[in-house]
Amino acid sequence: MAADAARKRATYEDLLALPPNVKGEILDGVLYTQPQPLPRHALGAASLQEQIGPPFRRGIGGPGGWWILPEPGINLPDSPEVIPDLAGWRRERLPELPSNESIKVVPDWVCEIFSPSTRGYDQVVKQPFYARHGVRWLWFIDPEARALLAYRLENGRWVSIGTWGNDDHARIEPFDAIEIDLSDLWLPAKG
Repeated sequence: MAADAARKRATYEDLLALPPNVKGEILDGVLYTQPQPLPRHALGAASLQEQIGPPFRRGIGGPGGWWILPEPGINLPDSPEVIPDLAGWRRERLPELPSNESIKVVPDWVCEIFSPSTRGYDQVVKQPFYARHGVRWLWFIDPEARALLAYRLENGRWVSIGTWGNDDHARIEPFDAIEIDLSDLWLPAKG
């Protein structure tokens, strides 16, 4: 992932030079690359966005007041390209989305979806990165284990909110105003 990238500070131009089938991020000046996500990864992100988007982004059946975006481009100090699988901002902190540039406000909530190539990266690199930058809530979706793990940042440390899985219906902060159907996040079990 980070191979020889630590020798020099990565730039946005390094991202542009990546092949089209490679996803890249620059965190704290280091370029990290991963292959494009597989369908079960994409299903988890799309399904979760479908469940929380209407009530929280649009206010349909829920309180509204959030921006919920898949793979948004986020530009933070020394990290010009951060791309969580899903991210959310309270509109009181980010009243309008920029139209022609990356978002420069740290998300309130981030969700990363594990895949074989990103599990370690998401936990060892991105989880502490999000804590250092003050992301308030972090969720991990593990399609292989059919589990959702949720954390809240307290005093700079991640505290577990809980773990849910399989066919659970759960109310998970910060989106606990609605019940999330976890069975919709997984590919059907092979019979």
